[in-house]
Amino acid sequence: MHRLNLILLVAAVLLTSSACVYRANISQGNLLEEEDVEQVAIGMTQSQVRFLLGTPMIDDPFSRDRWDYVYYLKIGRKDAGFKRWVSIEFEDGVVAEIRKDQELAPDI
Repeated sequence: MHRLNLILLVAAVLLTSSACVYRANISQGNLLEEEDVEQVAIGMTQSQVRFLLGTPMIDDPFSRDRWDYVYYLKIGRKDAGFKRWVSIEFEDGVVAEIRKDQELAPDI
């Protein structure tokens, strides 16, 4: 009887303590200010874009003319609360297209 109580106590402690594992907040990518993104315009050079937004998070080895800025913030066990993906296409070293607020995978 004493052994059964001890086993039940140990099992209860293990089950209740497993939910208390700390999950750190995860912040990945380039956090871009809205005002900085709004300043990017067609015709700007790559160095001007880099000055405003910084070095892109994703460097596409197949296309040197596309820069992707991706950011997400995940707090604890919850899904990402803030997500952002901005792509900038260049032609001959100047901005040709800006794609803002693209959809990231929902499971991030």
